[in-house]
Formats: sequence, structure tokens, C-alpha cells
Amino acid sequence: MSGKKRAILTLAAAAALMLCGCSKSVRNYQIAECIGTVGKYENNEPVETPKMKAEREMKESEEALAKSQEKLLAQAEELAKTYHYQEAVTLLQNSEDLKGDERAEKAVEDYQKKLNQMYTYDGAIGHLCFTNLVVDTDRAFDGDEYAPVYRQNMITLEEFENILNTLYGDGYILIDLHTLAEKTETLDGDITLIERDPVIPEGKKPIIISVENLNYESVRNGDGVATRLALDKDGNVGAVYTDEGGHDLIGAYDVVPALEQFIAEHPDFSFQGARGVIGLSGTKGAFGYAVEEGSSPDYESNQQTVKAIADKLRADGWTFATEGYGYLEMGNQSYETLREDITKWQDTIGALIGECDTLLYPYGSEVDYSTEKAALLYNQGYCYLVGMWSDGDHTEVNSKYLRQTRRTITGYVLENYPGNFSTYFSTSSILDSARR
Repeated sequence: MSGKKRAILTLAAAAALMLCGCSKSVRNYQIAECIGTVGKYENNEPVETPKMKAEREMKESEEALAKSQEKLLAQAEELAKTYHYQEAVTLLQNSEDLKGDERAEKAVEDYQKKLNQMYTYDGAIGHLCFTNLVVDTDRAFDGDEYAPVYRQNMITLEEFENILNTLYGDGYILIDLHTLAEKTETLDGDITLIERDPVIPEGKKPIIISVENLNYESVRNGDGVATRLALDKDGNVGAVYTDEGGHDLIGAYDVVPALEQFIAEHPDFSFQGARGVIGLSGTKGAFGYAVEEGSSPDYESNQQTVKAIADKLRADGWTFATEGYGYLEMGNQSYETLREDITKWQDTIGALIGECDTLLYPYGSEVDYSTEKAALLYNQGYCYLVGMWSDGDHTEVNSKYLRQTRRTITGYVLENYPGNFSTYFSTSSILDSARR
């Protein structure tokens, strides 16, 4: 209704009501009812008075300020949950809306105290490596030809969750491998590494997690194991799993989405957004998709799918590692074979997932670091090099590379060498009942 029309109706209604001798409050109500403004203005005044307007604007301003303050305080709290204490302090201190706010001042004091309690960790740093996870043990451990692969080479989803809960309960936090050695570029363009001991919250211990050769080559659909990664309806990375009824589900059915789910429930398990390292060879594609020309009728769309998944994983904090195209024992290969293998990986998988400076040695077979094979790796940009050690942790850094060992957790090791992981968990306490 236009203002002019409303004014005419108001005057007409007021004139009619004045003739009937009604009280002002009754007249106001009846006028407001006539023009459709009941409850809009104080005492049902027909129009908003200057005083009412000023009061309304003041109230709206106060409500907007309170809403902004609550949002900023919540943002700072979320930053602090993942140990971004300095960012939380800066956010609160730089906000005009929080000037003089006692809640903000108390939060800044609290975050600053926690920041001051961070310490430099100089002990051994564990690196736990996982393969695919078994979701349904009844189907995976059913005695067919695939059963030994699942039982020996993988652990179950329950065991993985038990390990995460144990690590979390003991004060371990996930860190990024790259924080242990900072890359710098010299004046002539060469890359050099500088060792950095992690600075972490008081009472916490760092740990690194990686995933071995995530191409889903060793699984079969319908066996109670996820068969590939995919983006769900919300754009998050999940694992595609076929349930007992033959329905395809996307969710936390493998290491990557299961770890994401755990971090969502326990954000303080991840130090400043750290995730894990995903190793990829070139055999059988990546993330469960055939991507080479001629390998599948859908190879072109598969390439786009892999790129989209990789982009999301990288945005979430995951990093990638080559394991060579053929997943070869690199220590036993000739220089030419290794060069061809690395080049082929870069042209196929590397071209899809983007920048990669990390290598997980297949089977833990490292090159001799005094040979030209080691120089080949450096020259190709691989300076974070991860071998394997079944029952120990080792990290060393020099100007050319970081060398570390990982402990790969499989069902075979849990069943036959239960003491190998005693530093981190009691094997008997994390075992799935299906193994007992």
C-alpha cells in the first residue's frame, strides 16, 4: 500500500472513529487493523513517530552489534580449537565491534596464555601408515581367494577408529610432514631445507599419518570394502561402499573420510588443520579411477573426477606423495628404470593431482643417497622422502632432503608382531573381535 493511500485511509478511519467516541487506544487499534499495521508500532500508533523510529534504529543497531560480536567470538573459538591461537588473538584485537568487550578481553587472555605454553618438541616423531580399511568383516573374511588379502594387508574400520581414539586419548596430535623441514630457495634458484622442530601445545605429542597407494587395486566390489573415493552431495570426499543389500553409499568407509570424520568430532586432534599424506602409484589409476588413455571408456571423465577429488583433498589439508608409476622397489632399480618410472608417474598421476614434493618408498626400498638415483629424486623436486621401519621412528634432515621412516599397520603385523606398535597402542585393546 502506498504512503499516500495509507494516509488517506488513516484520516478517513480516524474521522469515522472519532464520531463514535472511542478511547484513543481503541481507536489506534481499529485504525491499525484497518490499514494492516497491528502490532507494528508502539501502542498501535497509526504511523511510526520520530521517537519510535529513533528507538527502533537504536535497537536494530544494538542487535546487529551483538550478532557481530557473537560471530567474531565464535570464529575465534573455532580457530583456537585447532591451535590457531595467534590468529584468534589477532581477530579479536583488530575488531572494532569488540573494543572494550569483556568477553573478548578474557578470550584474548586465555588464547595468549595457551600460545605462551607452546613448546618445542625434540623427541622421536612417529609416522603411521595405513592401507584400505575393511568395513564388513563377514564378507571380507569369508574364506574366498580375496580373504587373505583383506585380513593380512588391511585393518578394519573398527581397528582404525580404535587406534585414533587411543592416540587422541594419549595426547597425540596430527602434524603436517612439511612442518619438519622448511623449504627455502637460494639466490641461484636451488631449493634447500632447514630443519624445524615442531612447536606444539603443552602436553601434546606430534604424529604423522599416511595412506599407502590409494588406488583401490586390491579390492573387489561387494566384499565389504570401499572401492573408490567420490565427492558427496555436499562436495566432501567420501568413500564409495556397497552394503550387504547392494546399495552404494558414500561416507566414512575408508581412511581418508574416516579421519576427516574423527577430526570433525575432535578438531583438537589436528594441529592447525593438518591432515595426512596420500601415496599414489600409477598402476590402476588413482582413487579407484582408471585415468590413462585407453584404460577405460570413461578415462577422460575419470581424469576430471580425480582432479576434483584431489583439489578438495588439498583444500582440506591433505598432501600427496608419489610411489612411482609401477610401485617398484626403487633401491633395486637402475637409474634409467627409476627415471622412466618417475617421469611416467608425473605425466599421468602427477598431472592430475598437482604439485608433489614427497615420496613414499614402495616396500620401504630406499635409494642409496650417495648415488645418481638420489640426485635424480632431488632434481625432480622430491625432498621429503619416507622409507619404512617396522618398529622404530627415524627422522633426519639435511640441506637436500628430509628422510623419515613410516610404520605400516596391517592385519598381518598386528596378528604376528603385536609389540611393534606398543609405543602408540596396545594391539590387544584395538583388535577387531573378528580377528580374535
